[in-house]
Amino acid sequence: MPRSRRLVPILSLAAALAIGPPLAATVRAADPTVVVRPGDTLTAISKRHEVPIPRLVELNDLRDANRIYAGQRLRLRAERRSPSPAAGRQPATRAEARHTVRLGEHLTGIARRYGVTIAAIVAANGIADPSRIYAGQRLAIPGAPASRPTKSGAAKPSSGSSAVRARHTVRLGEHLIGIARHYGVSVDAIVAANGIADASRIYAGQRLAIPGRPAPAARAARPSLPASMRALMQRRVEVRRIIAHEARRFDVPPALALAVAWQESGWQQNVVSHAGAIGVMQLLPATGEWVGGAMLGARVDLRDTRQNVRAGVRLLAHYLHRYDGNVDLVLAAYYQGQTAADRHGVYPVSRPYIASIQALVRLLGG
Repeated sequence: MPRSRRLVPILSLAAALAIGPPLAATVRAADPTVVVRPGDTLTAISKRHEVPIPRLVELNDLRDANRIYAGQRLRLRAERRSPSPAAGRQPATRAEARHTVRLGEHLTGIARRYGVTIAAIVAANGIADPSRIYAGQRLAIPGAPASRPTKSGAAKPSSGSSAVRARHTVRLGEHLIGIARHYGVSVDAIVAANGIADASRIYAGQRLAIPGRPAPAARAARPSLPASMRALMQRRVEVRRIIAHEARRFDVPPALALAVAWQESGWQQNVVSHAGAIGVMQLLPATGEWVGGAMLGARVDLRDTRQNVRAGVRLLAHYLHRYDGNVDLVLAAYYQGQTAADRHGVYPVSRPYIASIQALVRLLGG
């Protein structure tokens, strides 16, 4: 994995997105617009012209308040318009949804989920800094239905699905992979039984029908491990046990954790990359420090096999939660960094890495 990456903690997202140096000269405040100069930030423009950030976002229909650019012209106040015949008529109001922010969420993802703009959420909630929201915060989602968010073209529950044998209420941090494994059914079966349009998007509090186990059918033969690889794995069986144990501890699919560790180091603790990534899970010291402080509550010694594995598997658990079980994004974040995955999705250069790990998952029983 490229070792130039540096992962950015969730709570420092705003700092990572900050544009930079103090505000340069702008057009005079009396003008109704301001031209963004190199180094400008929306916060600085807001303070300079005494216009709240939510108002700037709303006036300029900014989809991402962290992204303004030199030369952009921002309106500071609304245009005056001639009264229309409908003046004085109260606009019809639409039902509002309420969203509780989960750990790791940001306004870009929330707005996309409900099909509204960031500006609308910012204005509806009086948010001073759109890059600063926190877990547990309750947001009004204007213009969104009061029921749970849906996507156009969402599949309807299959009328021919197996009989429902259980109902499951999704808990914070759960994903379909773990739920399916818990009930001994496939992800596809749960998706079909509940008409889920996007298997990577479930939410805390959602009620899922768990269908009965399908009738036994002949399974396609699973590809077998090459003899040379099987022999190497057998010699490193103790490391394999540690990885599987930590995977179960943090509700990470064991085959996924084993595949990542094999891709990274071949389950070897004495591997150190040219960039300084260490051990079984090939973690940079800065990453180990972040995981230890933010997720494990203890300092991590990456040169200790168990601590190295624990930190790497805990990081995978964090990504499974952050990306709602989307394994491609999970692996992209592990390979190219969380910030890059958040901003750009999966880089083309990451595709072979992801494909290799997914092949390993199948070989290891995933």
